[in-house]
Formats: sequence, C-alpha cells, structure tokens
Amino acid sequence: MYALRRPPATPATTRGRAIGYSAAARRALPFFLNTFRASSTSETEETTNVLRMVMFGKPGAGKGTLSARLVKKYEILSLSTGDLLRQHIQERTEVGREAEEIVAQGKLLPDDVMLKIVASKLDHLRNKHWILDGFPRTVGQGELLDAHLKKQGTPLSLVVNLDVPDDVILGRISDRWVHPPSGRVYNLSYNPPKVDGFDDETGEPLIKRPDDNPEIFARRLNQFYASTSPLLEYYSKAAQKPTRLPRLTPHQHPHQLAFPFAHTMLLKTLSGKTSDEIWVQLDALVRSAFPGLKERSPSLETRRRHSLSDAVVAQAGNLAQAPPLQGDS
Repeated sequence: MYALRRPPATPATTRGRAIGYSAAARRALPFFLNTFRASSTSETEETTNVLRMVMFGKPGAGKGTLSARLVKKYEILSLSTGDLLRQHIQERTEVGREAEEIVAQGKLLPDDVMLKIVASKLDHLRNKHWILDGFPRTVGQGELLDAHLKKQGTPLSLVVNLDVPDDVILGRISDRWVHPPSGRVYNLSYNPPKVDGFDDETGEPLIKRPDDNPEIFARRLNQFYASTSPLLEYYSKAAQKPTRLPRLTPHQHPHQLAFPFAHTMLLKTLSGKTSDEIWVQLDALVRSAFPGLKERSPSLETRRRHSLSDAVVAQAGNLAQAPPLQGDS
C-alpha cells in the first residue's frame, strides 16, 4: 500500500501561481474519448468517400458498357471475379488449386471459396475506388461479402440497379455483335460498326454470342429474377439503416474509447432504354456522392494531339492578326 504524502510548502513568492496550478491539479483527469482526432476523422472520411460498388441489371442491361465508361473516365478499378479466378488457377495459389479441382469435377464453386478469391484482391484496396463484377449473385454471397468488408472497415458504399425494359433488352441482344479478343460490343440499332460485320480498330470479324437469342434470354431472365431480385431486396433493406463499423485506429491511446461510426450504403435504381441515357444519371450520381473521385489524366498521345491543335489554332490566329505583306491584296 502506498502512503499518501503531503506536498511540500509553496514559497510565498510563487504562491499565486502555485494556487492556480494546484487547483488545476485537483481536477479530475480527463478521459480521452478521441485522442487521435485527426486520424479518426480522416479514417471516417476515407471509409465513406471511397467508391466500393456493385452493379446489378438484367442480362443485356449494359452493366459491362457502363462499368467500362466509369473506369475510362475516373480512377476506378474494375474487378472481374472470372479474371481473378483464372489468375489464381494460373498462379497455382492455394485457393486456385482448390477452385481448379472443384471446376474439374463440373461443380459450382462454394460461396466461401468465391469469397476467398474476391477478398484476396479487395483486402489490398482499402483506399482505392473499385467496381466488383460477377459477385455477389445470391443473398448468401451478399451476406458473406458484407460481413468480410465490414470486418475490414471497408463496406460497400454504392449499389446500382439498372432498370431496362425486357422488350428493349430483347431487341438489343438481337442486334448485338461482339469482338471476342477485345470484348468490344456493337449494336446495329445505335452503335453499329463502321464496316458491317467487322471491328472498327482491328478489322477482324464480329460474331454473335451463342446466348444472344430469345429462348436463352428468357431462361437467363428467369434466373435473374430468381436469384438477383432477392439480393436487391437484401441491399434495399441494408440501405435503409446505418451500419456501425469498428474504428481501425493504430497506436490507440490507453484511455481512448474508439466508438464505432455509422456508415450508410447508397442504393440507386437508374432507368432508361439505352446505355447513353443511363450513363448521364450514373455519371452525375458518382460525381455528387463521391466528390473526391478523380478523373483520369489524358494519355500522352491525347495531350500531344491537343497541344498540336492548340499550336495550329494559335498560329492561325497570329497570321490573321499580322499586317499584310507587300504584294498581298
């Protein structure tokens, strides 16, 4: 047991200052609720202002086209679960070998294996903007993904549902042609190739997808309503209530209480008959909801063309303003 000692007497010459100091010393020690205020605030802002997005829509609704436009305009990463799976199998990772064995047996990959494949990439993109393609597709997958992302403190921030009428999509896929090596898609109705039947950039022939016919479209549409519609309902409920997320603050002060902060996911349905109509809405949505999202810098070739054009325009203006030479009429 420690003995209490009386503090030494204070000289009269410093008594006034000492009284003030003693009064302060007798106050209760403050309990720091947020010692590292700056880091906690920045962490909250980073979590809420980062675009972590999934997009849903019927087959042929334009998910790939619109995602490609976002990635082309903004500094966003597009993550395809199919590409990630092939990469793991090719690199012979642990989950890749597990997945390859299951696929070789003709079975579907379990949800937990799909989550491992996706999480292996997402866990390294904490402060990056991304769009996830191909996952989740069911409520079970959505729950697994949400639980993992919330545990990491990087929850989904935007879910977009593309609402395109069935008859419009049916007409769209009937007129659709693709360039398999690049994935470029043409439509005879509103985005035809310059030369009928051939890719604009390579001149290679275009093909019809095997599933671009009314019968297969009807089956895929029924599958969409059966699996994806409940998932949209799940996200609709999730968007109506904020989620408490843990603060992942390193070097936390022993007296600091790290209260979880609230995060609300945004769910938007965008309607239209063409990708151009929906693009205007999607572009406005991401710019308003994520003001920190940066546009990609133009390529060197684009900047060179613009610089050359500006030089030509400037030179033409200088010639127009110059006094006429002798002999000019």
